Amino acid sequence: MTDAPHPKLDELIAVLERLRAPRGCAWDREQTHESLVQYLIEETYELVDAIESGNREELIEELGDVLYQVVFHSDIAAEAGQFTLEDVAEHMTQKMIGRHPHVFGDAAAQASMNIRSADDVMAVWDDLKKTEKPHRTSVLDGIPQGMPALALADKLLGRAHKVGLLDATLPGAVNVTAEDELGPLLLAIVASAKANGLDSERALRTALRELQDEIREHEVQQAGDAGVIGLG
Repeated sequence: MTDAPHPKLDELIAVLERLRAPRGCAWDREQTHESLVQYLIEETYELVDAIESGNREELIEELGDVLYQVVFHSDIAAEAGQFTLEDVAEHMTQKMIGRHPHVFGDAAAQASMNIRSADDVMAVWDDLKKTEKPHRTSVLDGIPQGMPALALADKLLGRAHKVGLLDATLPGAVNVTAEDELGPLLLAIVASAKANGLDSERALRTALRELQDEIREHEVQQAGDAGVIGLG
């Protein structure tokens, strides 16, 4: 790794610091972590749109907007004596190094892990997360409930699969093999719900709460079974 300077990034930081200085912009001075949440969410969605559009200039702009949010939050924290942008970068660097021992570890460690595919990498990632965060006792811990319902559904179904619950949970699942089939199907479901005065988002979130209850009950049962086996 090189220790190359990043003058444009330093310039962006300087611009924000000037805006938040006593003689800078009153609006910027008044912002807090909480008040910026709405903008962070909005900018993130705009970044997704830019990625999906494939437009280079839009992608540069929206990545800049998200980067500015990171710099903004870090400056607020630095002013309060909590942490700095350097702390954020250092933490992320160490996290990535720690989560990729097959890349950054010594030769013996790399050889012993036998990483051959992306699935192998994800298995190592999950194991390391368990070690780093022992307070998370459920596969559901750490999942942000504020995610859009469809994104949350995808995440929760993945966790259900991890605990061996997926097949039992969705006995009537529809078999869709292509996105050009899936899109119209989802649209038809939403259209039908709207025509009948139903809230698709709320209905899916209700189903997801029930799924999470099933996952937690399954985990408790698994833990109980393991205890019985251990006693035997």
